[in-house]
Amino acid sequence: MKGYKEPSFQDRASASSKAKDKALAKLKAAPQLSEAELAERAERRAQREAAEEAKRAKAQQAREEKQRLADEKRAEAKRAAEIITPPKPTEAEKKAARDAKYAARKSRK
Repeated sequence: MKGYKEPSFQDRASASSKAKDKALAKLKAAPQLSEAELAERAERRAQREAAEEAKRAKAQQAREEKQRLADEKRAEAKRAAEIITPPKPTEAEKKAARDAKYAARKSRK
């Protein structure tokens, strides 16, 4: 029984070269596409890209519309909140109310 013989560098290099040649021959043997087929593929690609662009534009428009509605709703809620809640008193109004409270307490004594 013979033992395992490790391949030398030349053996590995020639095997690699043969594999490359075989792959190149297989690639060259593949049928080439005709001009009509290439044109048809380019047309289908262009149609697909146009459809994707239309879909993206429609989605962008929907997002913008949703954002606009949300902004309008937020503005309406803010207006409603302003109507419901009275404005905060100014410093002068606060001082007048404080003075009136102190005067009422002083008049009770």
